[in-house]
Amino acid sequence: MKAALENYHARMQRVLDYIDQHLDGDLDLEALSGVAAFSKYHFHRQFTSTFGVSVHRYVQLARLKRASYRLAGNESVTDIAMDAGYDAPDAFARAFRQRFGQSPSSFRKSPDWGAWLMAFGPFDKARNTLMQIIFEHDDVTIREVPPTPVAIMEHRGDRATLGATIQRFIAWRKEAGLSPETSPTFNIFRSEREPAIPADYSMDICVGTDRPIDPNDGQMKAGVIPGGRCAVLRYPGNTNNLEPAALYLYREWLPVSGEEVRDFPVYCQRQLSRLPDGPIHEVVVELFLPLK
Repeated sequence: MKAALENYHARMQRVLDYIDQHLDGDLDLEALSGVAAFSKYHFHRQFTSTFGVSVHRYVQLARLKRASYRLAGNESVTDIAMDAGYDAPDAFARAFRQRFGQSPSSFRKSPDWGAWLMAFGPFDKARNTLMQIIFEHDDVTIREVPPTPVAIMEHRGDRATLGATIQRFIAWRKEAGLSPETSPTFNIFRSEREPAIPADYSMDICVGTDRPIDPNDGQMKAGVIPGGRCAVLRYPGNTNNLEPAALYLYREWLPVSGEEVRDFPVYCQRQLSRLPDGPIHEVVVELFLPLK
């Protein structure tokens, strides 16, 4: 049973790898089903049931992601549109605006990275679906963290309504000019991910800034993530579910570390990172367990 599942996942992973390597090529259903060695009559349903997104949408998102990277350079929008699989620049522009809320030219001048991150939520989730993440003791580092001033938006209540809070947070930080590229995002987890009573879910969404917050703001308040020693675990890839990492820290790492936790909740930091060899941005996610 386990071997069969691993084989199935390996075939699906082969499809993702093939898409990455052939974004300029023919990525129709017949070609991709052949890579996986599945029947083309069933492959689209198998792909959707595995990754939660259709193969057509996944390919489109992969090409749009590459296009957004290339817009940071000096290539023509027409060339980028053609390489993304669009017959004309205006069709590419419509698809790009629909996905990111900006035209390609506007994105090139001043990218809205908050909207960019939100747009690739389904893509990142699909990419991480088959990852069997196994953390090891050496993956955890102990770091002395300085106090970090932040602006805080509190979410209190059923996690099902968290999306609306995130949208308000993105709108606020955009109006404040606090880009994810320069101002990291923090999530402070004040409750379990799925408490017994859904209304007890509690999380703070923060952006790093020492800018004064208007006492009458109504949405945000000023605060500080306290400094001190923290156990830090980097998560491989952007994700909205850090529960596996948190469970590892509490269940595996902490009991054998000899450390004691400090009286502050576990939290994470997300920051866009520019790679050394180009303009590409990726999200670095780190989970912090405060220690005494």
